[in-house]
Amino acid sequence: MALSKNSLSRQRRQRSQRTVGEGARSFVLGGLVTVLLFGAIVPRLRFLQLTEGALNRQRADENRVRLIPKRPERGKILDRKGRILANSTYTYSVFVWPIAQKDAKWPQTVEVLSSILNMPADDIQTKVAQEGQNATSLIRVAQGLSFPQVVALSERTSDIVGVEIDKEAIRYYPHGELASQVIGYIGEINEEELARKREQPYRLGDVIGQMGIEASYEQKLRGIWGGNQIEVDGAGRIIKILGQKLPIAGTDVKLTLDLDVQKATEKALGKRQGAVVAINPKNGEVIAMASYPGFNPDWFAKGVTEKQWQELQNRKFPFVNRAMQAFPPASTFKIATAIAGMESGKYQPNARIATSASVHGVGDWNRAGFGVIGFPTALQWSSNTFFGRVGVGTSPKILIEWAKRLGAGEKTGIDIPGEAKGFIPDPAWKKEVFKDAWYPADTVMVSIGQGAVQLSPLQVSLIFSAIANGGYKVKPHFLKSDQPDDQWRTALNLKPQTLKTIQSGLRAVVTSGTGTALNVPSIPPAAGKSGTAEDPPRSSHTWFGAYAPHNNPEIVVVAFGENTGGGGGSTAGPIALKVLEAYFKAQKK
Repeated sequence: MALSKNSLSRQRRQRSQRTVGEGARSFVLGGLVTVLLFGAIVPRLRFLQLTEGALNRQRADENRVRLIPKRPERGKILDRKGRILANSTYTYSVFVWPIAQKDAKWPQTVEVLSSILNMPADDIQTKVAQEGQNATSLIRVAQGLSFPQVVALSERTSDIVGVEIDKEAIRYYPHGELASQVIGYIGEINEEELARKREQPYRLGDVIGQMGIEASYEQKLRGIWGGNQIEVDGAGRIIKILGQKLPIAGTDVKLTLDLDVQKATEKALGKRQGAVVAINPKNGEVIAMASYPGFNPDWFAKGVTEKQWQELQNRKFPFVNRAMQAFPPASTFKIATAIAGMESGKYQPNARIATSASVHGVGDWNRAGFGVIGFPTALQWSSNTFFGRVGVGTSPKILIEWAKRLGAGEKTGIDIPGEAKGFIPDPAWKKEVFKDAWYPADTVMVSIGQGAVQLSPLQVSLIFSAIANGGYKVKPHFLKSDQPDDQWRTALNLKPQTLKTIQSGLRAVVTSGTGTALNVPSIPPAAGKSGTAEDPPRSSHTWFGAYAPHNNPEIVVVAFGENTGGGGGSTAGPIALKVLEAYFKAQKK
């Protein structure tokens, strides 16, 4: 049925009324969707561009920016006159880019490197794996390349990827084994050391002082790394250099050692297992310190070979500085007993005591005694029974107190690591360890430096220094200093008569006692004391301590032979003499 015009008009008006506002609703709905979308997108964009923008830019840079590190030249180690003890020289090293591991030629590269460098392929892989493929710096694979190795690698450039050859400074020790335990050596930092030094600018492959002066003054010597910052393409090829930072060389370190005296000291000690210390008694400067056997620090700077390592294994503790390890000091300790006896007031400097074949079961070395004698004669002939009686009469408490005041049983504080404390036994220790009482025989053994008493040659040199310098305990050191002498010493407040009496006795040792080997015109008039320590079933240790000139001492020398056998005066005395001769000869230059 057809609709009239009025009906059609009515339907249009009704539809129009029903759809009123639909366009507005669509607009509003579309707006809401847009707002919601932008509400989600804008924060994400803000996060990516602002929050993570720097990180993303850094990641992008890391993919194209690399650093070729330049090792600084390590500071020199010099003797007191400025002569070189340790220096740096330049050599070729081979590096690889970590990104090269992604290249198909990488296995071939490792094979070529292994063959030319004579280095296990696993070692090369380990070095690279420690840094990881995403590392931005070159990784050193080997250093100290020979010229033929450099040529061989250069000729194989088409067969290898990501390999760089460059010069860098490495350590050089021009005198080989000389003063090796004092100077020390350097070596690559390991993961454990790196973890301990994570707050400092070290990296895997970096070198670090491992012993002696190299370790003690690492921060002065090491310098600051430099390098070239370069841009590379996806294959690791250099596009351009972005910048350069020059390395800053380390600071030179001047020591108190005298090169001439050190050489003479090591020559005098020879192949005897033992040590020698030469020290300035006025300020504690160590003029020479030798310990045998030693090692060649150059081996470690260049990388120890299997043959070299086996040679070190055949030596008896070459890394132990025997000058700073403790042994029974024997009769050199009688100086401490004499000080305790006189300073306690128990014995006057002019006291005379009867000696005998033995005292409390401890015999005199001549098996008869020396009659009734005083302190000077007792030192001259090193009477065990005299000093045994002094120790017992003084009391173990006072004797031990004075030993400790002189530095026994504690570290001297010298400025290189590896020093032993030594040991002075006492009644409490014996009761704890042996569940036994302290007897007069124990005091006698302490009085003559035997039994459980342990001192290092360095500690013994401080006891001699206290007599030589007029009653001061000095602090030994290797770093040359402009500080006045009194900054390095502490007064022991010894009575003048105590000093005079002991000085008289030590002079008599050289003129007519157990140390006449030093009574020669090649050195100024000297004073000294011998010592022979039993070490059954092994041969005896031998000691000799001396200073000269006796009336104004410039140098104290303590020579120690470990299980050398013989007597202190006849075995260690001539060693001390040669050191004194070298010192006074050097002073004339």
